[in-house]
Amino acid sequence: MKKNITLKDIALALKVSVSTVSRALRDNYQISAETKKAVLDYARTHNFVPNRMARSLKEGKSRTIGVIICSLNNQYVAQMLEGIDSYCSEKGYQLIIMQSKELQEHENECIDLLYASGIDGLLISPAYQNTNFEKLQDLQKAGIPIVVFDRLSEHIHTNKVASNNFKGAYEATVHLINNGYRKIAHLNTNTKLSITSERLNGYLKALKDHHITYNEAYVRYVDFSTDDLEEIINSLMLLPDKPDALLTATDQITLKCVSVLAQSKYEVPSDLAFIGFSNTEMADAFHPPLTTVRQPTYEIGRTAAQKLIESIKRSGSPSDFETILLDTSIQVRSSTKKCS
Repeated sequence: MKKNITLKDIALALKVSVSTVSRALRDNYQISAETKKAVLDYARTHNFVPNRMARSLKEGKSRTIGVIICSLNNQYVAQMLEGIDSYCSEKGYQLIIMQSKELQEHENECIDLLYASGIDGLLISPAYQNTNFEKLQDLQKAGIPIVVFDRLSEHIHTNKVASNNFKGAYEATVHLINNGYRKIAHLNTNTKLSITSERLNGYLKALKDHHITYNEAYVRYVDFSTDDLEEIINSLMLLPDKPDALLTATDQITLKCVSVLAQSKYEVPSDLAFIGFSNTEMADAFHPPLTTVRQPTYEIGRTAAQKLIESIKRSGSPSDFETILLDTSIQVRSSTKKCS
């Protein structure tokens, strides 16, 4: 087996010091962009494998990042993880990924396990059930940087990255209004996280700006552990003044509604126009093709990882914290075509 090249080998080949090579590989600001590129190109070409254990001992860092998400069985989450993994790999960090399964108790266990594993920082998309952020606050007090992504909360002061949920819901509702729909129902989650209120408020503001009276009966909150989505849809369609359009607030609700509407024999969009927050690649394959609010999931993951690694490197103070909201986009398809 061919022996791995070392930092010294790279230094000799490029006629620079070993410390310069080491700093270039760690993306140190003291090294010029030209030197960094030369070192990285040489390292890749010669399949350089860093001695992670030696580096960890020297730096006092594990170069490992913990990630807590709701579930791995979710295309939306997978796209964010791809962004996280892309940036962390570039910067030489490994990931430990754990699932909360939407349970606060399980999320707390994940936090404890990751802390015991010696992570340098934590990326977390909080469980829908989460109403208590003391465990995360304790982690901060222990000196572990945290970035909250996708699902934000006002109960923790840290860096946060998500979609612009208000704007996405506002633009989705305006799209329906501009296509002639006035009786717009909205299905949301029953979580305390800001994702619910932001998307609800975007929907309400669009109605108000277009002088459409809010109908409380059109807004329903879904808890998949107790609620039957088919019953919720049927109850909306049995209202004396039934809705003519539907906006769903999450990927999970959106995809389940596609199935329920088809099974219940409702014609989209003649019975009910339909737009939902979803990043499914299958939207064009649905009958009819589904108009969606697409979120920049890859960018959310990559930006969250970038903010965390920056915090790990400089041990930023609370005054450095920011909330980054990335724009959504409307992918227009047949499910919201104009009223005839």
